[in-house]
Amino acid sequence: MFSRRLAWPPRENRLAALLREKRAAGRALLDLTESNPTRVGLSYPAAGIAAALADPGVAAYDPDPRGLRATREAVAAWCGRRGLAVSADRMVLTCSTSEAYAILFKLLADPGDVVLVPQPGYPLFDELAALESIRPVPYPIVLEDAWRIDLETLDRLLTPPAAEGGAAQGPATPRAVIVVNPNNPTGSALRPAERDRIDALAARAGAAVIADEVFLDFLLDGGPGVSMAGPRAAGLPAALTFTLGGLSKACGLPQMKLGWILIDGPEDRRSEALARLEFIADSYLSAGTPVQLAAGRLLALGDGIASLIRERVAANRGLLVAAFPEASGCRVLPSDGGWYAVLQVPAIRSEEELVLDLLASADVLVHPGYFFDFPREAFLILSLLPEPGRFGEALRRIRARLSG
Repeated sequence: MFSRRLAWPPRENRLAALLREKRAAGRALLDLTESNPTRVGLSYPAAGIAAALADPGVAAYDPDPRGLRATREAVAAWCGRRGLAVSADRMVLTCSTSEAYAILFKLLADPGDVVLVPQPGYPLFDELAALESIRPVPYPIVLEDAWRIDLETLDRLLTPPAAEGGAAQGPATPRAVIVVNPNNPTGSALRPAERDRIDALAARAGAAVIADEVFLDFLLDGGPGVSMAGPRAAGLPAALTFTLGGLSKACGLPQMKLGWILIDGPEDRRSEALARLEFIADSYLSAGTPVQLAAGRLLALGDGIASLIRERVAANRGLLVAAFPEASGCRVLPSDGGWYAVLQVPAIRSEEELVLDLLASADVLVHPGYFFDFPREAFLILSLLPEPGRFGEALRRIRARLSG
């Protein structure tokens, strides 16, 4: 009587089982998978957040399928301060980025259709795609001197095979290309040439671009990286483009549950997309009135929270680089931004064995590279959010286990 969209019951892997046992035993773990900024000892403006939510307008309910006009204008102004000319009329509010994906998959794809996702990449895409009965197909992000999108493979995946005489055959063209900018976990951000090439490839194929830019405010040292919604010499993007953001990452406020979709591209497709999105959003009306009314003040408070997160991430990345210099036999892989770091370690045993040993013998929890679909071993994925003292102690234990 239940849907077959997801395999059920979910299988507990060895790492999850050991973690459950450790927590049941009350062990004090050093968790380098922590992605919740409200749990890492940052000083949050609690009184200001509470005051922002105290708007008397929360007693009334006057929904707008696209989100309250004043909220969209507040988000547009916030984007404008970051150099993005965003219109409140080309925006739809959601309760989260995950919901934005679900809405866009409903908009763009029928059951069985393909969307292209980055590899390495965040594993949530598999579940979100399965829940919408569509199929994620990976395209590679490769490491040379720096990470880059394999545009040749992306081109091939967006070009359906042709039969004799030139007619297309085989699988249909993917309905969308998902770009995570900067990528999670590699931290690689789009360069202008990459962005423009992705836009051209998607436009030629008739595919949309979904640009997840929740970490774009966390570029390292103001490093390279451009938004899919950013200004370009040729004007609007040629492909129908949806750029995602939200309070969760940009403002370090995951508990507030407010995200947004910015819609760009050729006017005819953009107008139809907005109308269709409004219809879908009207079926859910998921963004709550209190957080929408508070959005302008929360965005202002979030600038300060984001600054604290950037300081924390930079400090911990400095500790990581110092702990694993080139002579250590390990390599801290390059990154443009985000909250994570990738540590390449000698592949003398499997990632699974290594992360199990770190948890069992050192009480340190890290993600293995295979969790993010790294195509080979051995990589450890470390959150840069934990308190620096705990982070440094975790690094010391990792070094000891790697050299032991």
